[in-house]
Amino acid sequence: MRIAHLLGAAALTLTACGPAIHVRTVVSPDAGLSRLATFRILPVPRPRDGTRLAADDPMLVNSITNRVLHNALVEGFQTRGYVLHDADPDFAVAFYASARRKLDITYWNYGYVWRPRWWRGWGPRWGGASMTEYTEGTLIIDVLDAKTKELLWRGRGVTVVSDDMQEYLNDLKATVTAILDEFPHARATATRRAVGTTTIVTP
Repeated sequence: MRIAHLLGAAALTLTACGPAIHVRTVVSPDAGLSRLATFRILPVPRPRDGTRLAADDPMLVNSITNRVLHNALVEGFQTRGYVLHDADPDFAVAFYASARRKLDITYWNYGYVWRPRWWRGWGPRWGGASMTEYTEGTLIIDVLDAKTKELLWRGRGVTVVSDDMQEYLNDLKATVTAILDEFPHARATATRRAVGTTTIVTP
């Protein structure tokens, strides 16, 4: 189901098997996504308030869930034709994820404006007036211009959190896939340019 909007499009996606994954996406009116070819995944910053994270928290660097999430993002963008390039990418990817506790994005500072000027009008539809807190089982993926740090695209997926670790990891990967299904494939010309003019960094 798609909801048209002047600023972009929101989508609700249900998986064919496993728990339902509810997905919404929004794009900046000046995003210019067709020019993008190379990307990098931003390292997770430290929590602002020094919160001690659980061992299975997807925002804990080097946890199993964090590694699975990072690898799923890399694979997801590569599957859509984008080239991983840490040195000088066209766009950067930030992510926020929750497992056992409510996700409060104000804990994390990736160094960009989380709610840009063009965002007005999406608040209640996106998940509440505060725009900061989300229920457990939420994954947010942000695509930024690597040079200007401007937010270009945002995707949010919400699903149940299984008590079984392997099931949760599988659901986490499925949520990444469901969100990135709404992100456009790289144009062949942009990909050829990236491969021909950059030194590719592989995970």
